[in-house]
Amino acid sequence: MALITKIREKSGIAAAAIAISLILFLVGSDIFQGRSSLFGSNNQEVGVISGESILLPEFQKKVEEATANYTAQTGKGPGEQEATMIRDQVWNQYILDIAYKKEFDALGLKVSSEELIDMVQGNNIHPSVRQQFTNPQTGQFDKTFVIQFLKNLKTMPVQQQQGWANFEKSIAQDRIRAKYENLIRLSTYVNTAEAQKEYQAQNSKFSARFLYVPFFSIPDSSIKVSDAQLEEYLAKHKDRFKGVNSRSIQYATFPVVPTAQDTVEFYNQIKKLAKDLAVAPNDSAFAMLNSDVRTPYLLAYSEIPEVVKSQLGTFQVGGIYGPFKNGLTYSIYKYGGVKKDSLFTVRASHILIAPANKSDSAKAQAKQRAESILTQIKGGASFETLAQLNGMDGTAQNGGDLGYFKNNGSMTKAFEKAIFGFNGAGLMPGVVETEFGYHIVKITDAKTNTAYRLAAINKTIAPSQATLDRVYTQADAFANANGTLGAFEAALKKDKNIIMMRADRLLENATSINNLTNAREIVRWAFDESTSIGDGSKKVFEQDNQYIVAYLTGKTDKDNVKVDDYREGITNLVRAELKGEKITAKLSAIKGSLEQIAQKYGAGALVENVSDVTLSTGMLNTAGPDAVALGKIAGLKTGKRSQVFTGDNGVFIAEKTAAVAAPALADYTTYKSQIQSMGIQRASYYINEAIKDNAKIVDKRYKFY
Repeated sequence: MALITKIREKSGIAAAAIAISLILFLVGSDIFQGRSSLFGSNNQEVGVISGESILLPEFQKKVEEATANYTAQTGKGPGEQEATMIRDQVWNQYILDIAYKKEFDALGLKVSSEELIDMVQGNNIHPSVRQQFTNPQTGQFDKTFVIQFLKNLKTMPVQQQQGWANFEKSIAQDRIRAKYENLIRLSTYVNTAEAQKEYQAQNSKFSARFLYVPFFSIPDSSIKVSDAQLEEYLAKHKDRFKGVNSRSIQYATFPVVPTAQDTVEFYNQIKKLAKDLAVAPNDSAFAMLNSDVRTPYLLAYSEIPEVVKSQLGTFQVGGIYGPFKNGLTYSIYKYGGVKKDSLFTVRASHILIAPANKSDSAKAQAKQRAESILTQIKGGASFETLAQLNGMDGTAQNGGDLGYFKNNGSMTKAFEKAIFGFNGAGLMPGVVETEFGYHIVKITDAKTNTAYRLAAINKTIAPSQATLDRVYTQADAFANANGTLGAFEAALKKDKNIIMMRADRLLENATSINNLTNAREIVRWAFDESTSIGDGSKKVFEQDNQYIVAYLTGKTDKDNVKVDDYREGITNLVRAELKGEKITAKLSAIKGSLEQIAQKYGAGALVENVSDVTLSTGMLNTAGPDAVALGKIAGLKTGKRSQVFTGDNGVFIAEKTAAVAAPALADYTTYKSQIQSMGIQRASYYINEAIKDNAKIVDKRYKFY
């Protein structure tokens, strides 16, 4: 997803910091004031970053300021999801200001005043500046807008001047972080031996015969695993089982469903609205005022719901159509005809092949690979399948689908020019080159600038207040009658109509539970120090369309990992070990050919053959891509048989029957580039994780929000 996000020119580097600063710049306020010098007790501690305590008063002050700025910017207060996003942005800014800054300062990284000027009004404009100062007439960045703004800055209110200072600070932090990440990436070096090893893994082939006894051939019920064995396994593999603070719950859900009477009243309301919409002098305004979910009056074809598109060809100007159902929302439309928009909309898919680096040879290799893929598609290969196998951005998993987009600068210029310069739908004949690499493109819905006038009233069927009160009373009575987990389990046995749900290992800052959105109140209850395992909530939690009564069933502690935290996973691993030992002992006592051993072993033993297998993509028939077995077989001498050994999912005896070594190459640059590219792609993630681990971040926001 990162690369396509960049194509849409929404930089992912320090996005949280820049987003906050942009809001401040626009509305004129200062989130990032100095840290409070007051010290509070631990019960006021929101978190700790690199040993520095973050106290609730200062954190809440920044959250309130960011919330006020959001409200001024959008014209409405934040919902629960937006409020969570704002708190995350403020928290991320603390991490950047404390943990990241220590790393930057240790290396002496900084942005000079000359560099900052270049980012704002020079030859290397920062994407955030470019986005802010776009000419609305041309849709292009206009440097004169920046220069004019800066000339007038001193005459602007102090708050706006401070907002601009904060914006410059954030893009400077963005640049420093980019320098740091690039420095780490450039330290990644791949030598010829590594490249040669990768080449051999991809191109050397072997054939083999092997006896395989899968673990699943032995029933789990026949292998008893003791707590002592689980404790011993955990002690030996502590590094594989990291501790987390989590809670597990069960809960009863009481759905609030509209009754038959509620439905009748709703349909009567829809019918009346349809009649009123038909004669309304200003249909678009009437629709807006009477909709639960507002939609624009002018819609591009791509923005029209599919169920409406299917009947759009039958619409007559002035006609009323619907209701169309989408979930619990019903929509009626008054059709006002079409008009031509100034912007075109298109839907396309792409396969991005990015060069390993900026060298000419790397670009040439990437282009050659892209053209090869294009040739395969022209020959009848599936575009979507090749996108999944070869695409180098987040769209690959969706077959390269970019969805609908307009020629409004949301895509990088070269890409947009090529797409909107193409007429009709289908595969574009050549690859498209951009600063991100080479794109194979298929237009899936041809460009159009037709807009449709559709005054839409969208109403969501909802239960009446009487229905809400009735279900709440039922849930409240249940909570009072079943105050403990034991009582809840007994109630479940008595009444099979009770809907029970389970949520395991909830994290402290979780905002949702299964399909329950905005579930912070339940999570905070589960993590409250006064809530013990076996406790019921003794209160009813309200959700949009249901009431919840919760019970705490388990806890895990970050600093005290126990077998119960990973019981199922550890049990499976120990059971597999015991099965491996049992199978190995039985096989080791049998002599003869593979077929003879399999026959004497009995049910579960398989003898299979594989040909022309490589280490990098090898499959061993029933055993699948067993890495241990592939390595063992590849290491055998041709004609030799292995001892009994345990693989990932079963036990083997293998014979290597043939081997074809890959011919030596004079130049392993391609394979160096492959390894280097993979390292670069992972570098940013590893850098961020390393900094956060080193900062020993303790996040206690869950106690307060």
